[in-house]
Amino acid sequence: MTERNIAIRRILLPRDTNHRGEVFEGALLAEIDLAGAVEARLYTPHDVATVAVKEVQFKQPVRVGDVVTFFTTLLKLGTSSIHVQVDVEASRDGLTSPHAVTAAEVVYVAIQRNEDGSIQKVPLTP
Repeated sequence: MTERNIAIRRILLPRDTNHRGEVFEGALLAEIDLAGAVEARLYTPHDVATVAVKEVQFKQPVRVGDVVTFFTTLLKLGTSSIHVQVDVEASRDGLTSPHAVTAAEVVYVAIQRNEDGSIQKVPLTP
């Protein structure tokens, strides 16, 4: 198993929340996708595109002002796909012990743009 990396750490803002001050799941999904892409790009010089988000688990709400950390772990490296686990932890005001709030497995493929502008999946080459 590969090591767990910190891909993103940020404070969620009011623009990311509903009327109860809880972060929208869609905002977390967007950050999960970005965090996973940070990890996936370590394994190819090409751009990557998301092809699947598997088993998203929302365990606890994230609130405005929480310090949220997105950890990534490489799960599988195929011939053209990269499977990444993204685990999300939050702490209140950065002072309390972090607790797990969300997790997902995200699958990416390496891509490149052809001369005509179309996108093509490519093998993972270092």
